[in-house]
Amino acid sequence: MFARRVYMHLKPNSVGEFTQKLEKDVIPTLRKQKGFQDEITFVSASGTEAFAISLWDRAESAEAYNRGSYAEVAKLLGNVIDGPPQVETYNVANSTFHKIAAAVTA
Repeated sequence: MFARRVYMHLKPNSVGEFTQKLEKDVIPTLRKQKGFQDEITFVSASGTEAFAISLWDRAESAEAYNRGSYAEVAKLLGNVIDGPPQVETYNVANSTFHKIAAAVTA
């Protein structure tokens, strides 16, 4: 499993609109992507920062999304985020929900 972490600065008083855009636009777009597994989004208590973790079946699926639909998604969020999102990628080592365990090395 593979993960993309997207960090965003939110514009003042935009949390409601941000979460609405996620539900109505972003998540439906993600669900159409080959290899998409899950999306988890976090918003700071101050409402000024957010990050989203999307989980993918493999790195190639996440990379295909990054080259394709991601620009559209970033544009959809343009009026609620301040500056460009910062994207990082990871291999998933553990997930209790997805029943993934870390590889054991001797």
